[in-house]
Amino acid sequence: MASKEQKKSGPPTIVNRKARHDYQIEDVMEAGLSLQGTEVKSLRAGNASFTDAFAYLQRGEVILKDLYIKEFEQGSYNNHDPRRERKLLLHKREIEKLDKWVRQKGMSLIPLKLYFKKGWAKVQLGLAKGKKSYDKRSDIAKKDQQRELDRQVKGQFKI
Repeated sequence: MASKEQKKSGPPTIVNRKARHDYQIEDVMEAGLSLQGTEVKSLRAGNASFTDAFAYLQRGEVILKDLYIKEFEQGSYNNHDPRRERKLLLHKREIEKLDKWVRQKGMSLIPLKLYFKKGWAKVQLGLAKGKKSYDKRSDIAKKDQQRELDRQVKGQFKI
């Protein structure tokens, strides 16, 4: 008999790990994603990449560009284009808020995470400002210091 702790593994969460390194995230927002059938099947298999992906506003809509979703292997002649532009589903108030923020100098919309919630594909968008190279170096130094502290603490308290 299976224990309660064991769960069915669902579709994978795809994370943009480089986003927090290259950008300073100011605000986070969840948006739905308009997809074709073969794109959904490919995403459920975990075949996607955020390399160089970003979102922009066009005529009152938010568009996600350069999100790579691999073609579905069992797809037929009507398979999707891997790098097509995809519409993000947001409320009008949220789009107006994003438009106001993006108009400020240096702000961009960057996808942080792609996941399934109650069967629907969702994208976590980050309102981001690009980091300078010296900011990146200071972040790396802080992480190294924290890692060293964690090693020392772990070595002191052996059970």
